[in-house]
Amino acid sequence: MSEKPGSERPPQAQQARRKGDPPSARWAEIFVVSDGTGDTAADTVRAAMLQFHSRWRMRKYGDVRSAAQARLVIQEAAEANALVVFTLVNRDAAQALRDHGARQGVPTVDLLGPLIANIAEHLHLEPRLEPGLLHGFSDEYFRRIEAVEFAVRHDDGANLHTLHQADIVLVGPSRTSKTPLSMYLAQRGLKTGNVPLVPGLDPPRELLELARRKVFGLLADAERLVTIRRARVRGLGAGSSLGYAEPETVESELAAARRLFLQRGWRVIDITGRAVEETASRILELHHGGWAVGVD
Repeated sequence: MSEKPGSERPPQAQQARRKGDPPSARWAEIFVVSDGTGDTAADTVRAAMLQFHSRWRMRKYGDVRSAAQARLVIQEAAEANALVVFTLVNRDAAQALRDHGARQGVPTVDLLGPLIANIAEHLHLEPRLEPGLLHGFSDEYFRRIEAVEFAVRHDDGANLHTLHQADIVLVGPSRTSKTPLSMYLAQRGLKTGNVPLVPGLDPPRELLELARRKVFGLLADAERLVTIRRARVRGLGAGSSLGYAEPETVESELAAARRLFLQRGWRVIDITGRAVEETASRILELHHGGWAVGVD
């Protein structure tokens, strides 16, 4: 079993008090359990949690394929006061989650079972019930691995000589979420590069030579960007960093970015107030769908 934290953990003292806190003050705990990687269930949970203004974190348990493993997860979920969301096709493991969860007072949500049952009834077929089929070693799996490797090699303007191989290229001033967006899109199998706009330097020729349909310009609210940059500077202990986080600098960079995006005819996404998943979803929609120039 693998475990992966989803979002920032609350301090231990806060965790200890969690069950006694009012609902609005608690960190929502969600355990995602899968017989494969858990990526599909995790994406579904993230999409659902966008509907709630709540502090939450996710723990992901992959390769759960036995009743014994399922019972261990439920035990941890009971201690954490967590909701368990699962995609298990092994009947014994899934039933153990449900039964042990009921005994321990742990709520469980089966994302896959009801859907498989309804499809089986509709098609008059018996399901294969083989764990890990979704993320087996298929062409899609290797395409995603290749895309992630590409995103790592082409992060922050690196390896410009092969940037033309990208499906999508993200461009924007510093701290406009270029790297997290690149990695998220790569997980969907799209080779994604990102190029920073550096004050005083012309955009690289390799970027300007790309087909405009590949390029997305990223912008953010100036005040929000100032806040993010100041936090970054404090974290690095870099002092004033030559105006990097000053409002005048940020306004100037954003204005220059807007002019460039308009001049090149690149589609523009404003990331302000959007989670990475939301921004990526919009980029994918535009990439696969219609053409629209302007700030989205």
